[in-house]
Amino acid sequence: MASYFVCNSIFNGIMKLAGDTNFYDLRKKCEGSLCYDFSNMETFLNKKSVRDALGVGNIDFVSCSPTVYQAMLVDWMRNIEAGILNLLEDGIKLLVYAGEYDLICNWLGNSRWVHAMQWSGQKDFVASPEVPFIVDGSAAGVLKTHGPLSFLKVHDAGHMVPMDQPKAALEMLKRWTKSTLSEAGDSEKLVAEM
Repeated sequence: MASYFVCNSIFNGIMKLAGDTNFYDLRKKCEGSLCYDFSNMETFLNKKSVRDALGVGNIDFVSCSPTVYQAMLVDWMRNIEAGILNLLEDGIKLLVYAGEYDLICNWLGNSRWVHAMQWSGQKDFVASPEVPFIVDGSAAGVLKTHGPLSFLKVHDAGHMVPMDQPKAALEMLKRWTKSTLSEAGDSEKLVAEM
């Protein structure tokens, strides 16, 4: 908890200087309690037909539960890297991605953490080239990958990459689950084959 309070005080000092900037997306002002409008998602997930399909009964969906938030505070500053290293060593794929305009989980900090991880493939990961992540013929981000580890900085996105760049986010997930993250998507392949 001491680490949490120190980190929070540093971040609060930064935000005091930044004003009402949206720390999830530096291009925007923070509006509302979560700085994003989740009303469409909340309306959809609270429909009786959706709740029935998910099997959650009458439990209402909320975008950010204060109960869950409070319960997880003690986990915020835990170092989970050892577990991640074991996954990488076992060949389990890991994708770390971040929107380039996110401050709270910024791409630079995530990139430094991923590059500094001490695992058997670290040197090769660090030496691997950054390549454009192409979606619909345009660079949607910058990708670095080696073995089971991939890092993607998503262009024109904040914390909520799927809200800011839905096509890129969907393509990212499709390719990652197919182990083709560093390859062109289906539409790019079709164009290239013509």
